[in-house]
Amino acid sequence: MPLLTSAYRPTLVQDMLRWSYSLLLTLLIPFAFASLLVKAAIRSKSYNRRRFERFGFIPRAPKAGGILLHCVSVGEVVAATGLIKKIQTLQPDLQITITTTTPTGSDRVKQTFGDSVHHFYLPFDLHMAMAGMLSRVKPSQVLIMEVELWPNLIHACWKKGIPVSVINARMTDRSVKGYQRLNMLAAPMLHKLHQVCTQGQRDYDNYLQLGISPEKLHLTNNIKFDLEIPEKTLLRADTLAQYGLANRRILIAGSTHEPEEAILLDAYKKLKTEFADLLLVLVPRHPHRFDLVAQLCQKQRLTLCRTSAQQPCNTGSDILLADEMGLLARLYAVADIAFVGGSLALRGGHNALEPAALAVPILMGPSQHNNPQICQILKQAGALKNVTDSQHIVMQARNWLTNPSGMQQAGEAGLAVLKANRGAIDATLACLFKLT
Repeated sequence: MPLLTSAYRPTLVQDMLRWSYSLLLTLLIPFAFASLLVKAAIRSKSYNRRRFERFGFIPRAPKAGGILLHCVSVGEVVAATGLIKKIQTLQPDLQITITTTTPTGSDRVKQTFGDSVHHFYLPFDLHMAMAGMLSRVKPSQVLIMEVELWPNLIHACWKKGIPVSVINARMTDRSVKGYQRLNMLAAPMLHKLHQVCTQGQRDYDNYLQLGISPEKLHLTNNIKFDLEIPEKTLLRADTLAQYGLANRRILIAGSTHEPEEAILLDAYKKLKTEFADLLLVLVPRHPHRFDLVAQLCQKQRLTLCRTSAQQPCNTGSDILLADEMGLLARLYAVADIAFVGGSLALRGGHNALEPAALAVPILMGPSQHNNPQICQILKQAGALKNVTDSQHIVMQARNWLTNPSGMQQAGEAGLAVLKANRGAIDATLACLFKLT
């Protein structure tokens, strides 16, 4: 790919501000390194493994001239999976490198792609580390998934003539205000982007408000709509047998954060008095909270099974705790109702399309700013209901559990929404490979 040519040049003041940012980041590096050690001690040893990759000591790519795609964590890796697999199918010889920030994201890359991609942690945003990374990978283009924009990464790419595209780009109203407050640092970074493929009209308009030229902007829709639709019948049968879930109605809470488990446990105890066969499946978002959630269940005097124990539930079991990664899709497949986490915990809400792909009706709290378009379409279709607290969960779950045909209709509406909005991967690929 030929080097980009650009008439744009940042001002001296803008350059000095980026240097000041780099100096501040350098001073913070010891604290970041200490944070990794603390997280390794408290959460997972994975934070301490391969820690020097975060300083730019990364393995060389097997081949030059490929694509480097940055995903922050599990959610971005899941969303990007269909796109990556299609690129691998269309251009099997193209080297693909995936970077992540979190160990859970790293684990998901390994589980999904194995050795078919080159993978490491994205270095801290120091110019030397980023420039060194690019020299060792030698990508023809860099893709940033959704939202994580780093000034020195983008600057290093710009200096080397490597085009940077933000794909499935998300820009909340709150983020716009943040970038506007740091305009002298953000404006040159945004100027150096080659193109932005936005997931919704809100995101398109917000990038436009930040000064991205219209010719760099593309409304490609949300890649999450192109989620692979699992074969529910087989997945459901295997999961029911493995975890002893036959003849149980199931309320699942997926990708939960504190205090969502406590709220769901309170709702479950109330529902259990009416629906004796009801089982609650809890799937915490982060592995370091598995034991904390187990203790919370035990304090409520509820009978708990853990997937890691490999002991199936029985008729007396109240809770199935998924304390292993990578189980969410198969557990959604056996659910009657799904609560999507991060929505009562004010985290912006996780991906509601994952249960929709398995025709499961959805409950979510009011925090939905990560995927407002998706949630709005699902709500309009009747596939998603908003809840605000434990009592509201009880009311809506009761409505569905006492009306199986209405519950089925809501689930099927979600699957129909998913099918009707597909095509973002092809639209994104059309943008990306105009570059070659």
